[in-house]
Amino acid sequence: VQLQASGGGLVQPEGSLRLSCAASGSTFTYYSMGWFRQTPGKEREFVAAIRWSGRTTAYEDSVKGRFTISLDTAKKTVYLQMNSLKPEDTAAYYCAAGTGIILSEIRNRARYTYWGQGTLVTVSS
Repeated sequence: VQLQASGGGLVQPEGSLRLSCAASGSTFTYYSMGWFRQTPGKEREFVAAIRWSGRTTAYEDSVKGRFTISLDTAKKTVYLQMNSLKPEDTAAYYCAAGTGIILSEIRNRARYTYWGQGTLVTVSS
C-alpha cells in the first residue's frame, strides 16, 4: 500500500485548502483512511477519518464544522477540505490507512498501518 499526500501550502487565516491522498496497492474495501497532523515537539494527532465502506466519518473536536473528509473510490483518493483555517492549524498533515479498525479506535494513530509523507500547511498572514 502506498499513500501520496499533496495540497499543502501557505494560506491566510480564514482561508481554505484541500488536501489529497492518493492510495494504491489495495482494493481498500475494509480500510479506514485518516488524516493526522504534527507540529515540532508534539505528538501526531488525529484530525479526521473515513471508512472506505459506508463512509462513516469522525473528526477531532477543534476541526468540526470547518474540515470535511471525503472519498472518491474510483480515484482511490481521500480529500480533506479545510475551511476557516486558523494559525493553530499549521502543521505537517499525514494521511494514513488501516484495515479492521473498529469505530471506537478510529482516532487511534496506532491502529493505522500505512502512512504517506507529510504535506505542510502553514496558516499565516
